[in-house]
Amino acid sequence: MSAAALLAGVDEAGRGPLAGPVAVAAVILDPSRPIEGLADSKALSEPRREAVAPLIRGHALAWHLEWVDVAEIDRLNILHATLAGMARAVRALRPGPDLVLVDGNRLPPGLPCPARALVRGDAREPAIMAASILAKTARDALMRELDARYPGYGFARHMGYPTPEHLQALRRLGPCDAHRRSFAPVRAAMATPLLD
Repeated sequence: MSAAALLAGVDEAGRGPLAGPVAVAAVILDPSRPIEGLADSKALSEPRREAVAPLIRGHALAWHLEWVDVAEIDRLNILHATLAGMARAVRALRPGPDLVLVDGNRLPPGLPCPARALVRGDAREPAIMAASILAKTARDALMRELDARYPGYGFARHMGYPTPEHLQALRRLGPCDAHRRSFAPVRAAMATPLLD
């Protein structure tokens, strides 16, 4: 890859939760505009992520955020839906990349250029770190909106992950439209009478 080649990092947030979409981000950083504070989004505090995200959006050569909704997750399964979202995010970048680095051990089909999967890439590659931060901050903001739309589940606290609080709310309230019907705890809640 030449010095002028454009490298895109790709990462997602929200594969493990029982509710809400997956957020996928693709980012091409500008080598002439370095961003201080890049790291794996999971290693940063929420205030730090929220401070770095607008710097990424303002300094990157290109970035795109793609949503993988609950219907697509339930139709394709979580892995294939996430990979499809990654491919869409990369294809939406303008300018397009010359090389894509994807966090994890699987590459999405249909990428427009060469790509490599990079295990723990969100701790090793700045462009993937940037994508990780954009995906995580966008998804957290959306889950806070879903918390207001569907009160009682605690989405703003657990972001849809299967915490004891969330599982108890599922048993008490049943699933809402934001829940992934293909996930076992949600299917179990649908088959069980609601708790009083």
